[in-house]
Amino acid sequence: MYAIAGVSGHVGSVVARTLLEQRKPVRVIVRDAAKGDAWKAKGAEVAVAALDDEAAMTKALTGVTGAFLLLPPDVATKTPLEDNARRTGVLTRAAKAAKLSHLVLLSSIGAHQPDGTGPIRALHRAEAELTGSGAALTFVRAASFHENWGMALGALGQGMLPTFIPAGLAYPQVASKDIAKVVAAALVEGPTRGAPQIIELSGPRDYSANDAAAALSTITGKPVKTQDAPLDAVVPTITSFGVSAPVAELFREMYAGVASGRVAQAPATGSVRHVRGTTELAETLRGLLG
Repeated sequence: MYAIAGVSGHVGSVVARTLLEQRKPVRVIVRDAAKGDAWKAKGAEVAVAALDDEAAMTKALTGVTGAFLLLPPDVATKTPLEDNARRTGVLTRAAKAAKLSHLVLLSSIGAHQPDGTGPIRALHRAEAELTGSGAALTFVRAASFHENWGMALGALGQGMLPTFIPAGLAYPQVASKDIAKVVAAALVEGPTRGAPQIIELSGPRDYSANDAAAALSTITGKPVKTQDAPLDAVVPTITSFGVSAPVAELFREMYAGVASGRVAQAPATGSVRHVRGTTELAETLRGLLG
């Protein structure tokens, strides 16, 4: 039995579906029982638990071979790092109480860095703290999601693709479905002995905003140009969409970390397995545009 969190999102849903298609027993973890109905119809067991409910998570993780967990974003919170620290503590204690044997965490490239990476800092802490769970650990450090470009597609009507990262800078990106495939495989393969297994995952190649604009030009049949936006515009722009100022500040730090190369900088120590997905950015962008 594999316990899968985040089944309402891009990654968790594909992980659960992939395992069910392989005829593996799956227990999906949902906050709302009604969201479990469709999964129950597919043959999954359903556990109702919020990720910050220690008793419910302990029950959800008990009796499974492995579990996929993540720290879902809350863009409205005014205490993002503190919230994730509290949630990490709950997951660590729940995994220990459940005697979970293998935990696969959706992490991020740059998670080895203690600072200068914005919201990724929460995953740096999570990777360290989860070592106290007693479970064997696999950290899937994924690159920036292809799907993140969806936030910039509103400007296509003006033939523009705005970016806070220099338009000519190619950096690691990956499709969420490729992340899910790697997570599902890691669960089935099981844990390695000793130190946590670290899988660093990116797409078939690195992409720049100029690459994304060129792909969108081909897909739409209309010219699309990149528009470099200054880092000072990050907070006012993102907060205008209802994101809290503290979360927006973390995004500003992350964009700066991507631009400087800090986020993609390879760890100085430790064994890292590098994996490249197969989905090209143009395929994901075509899907986002419907």
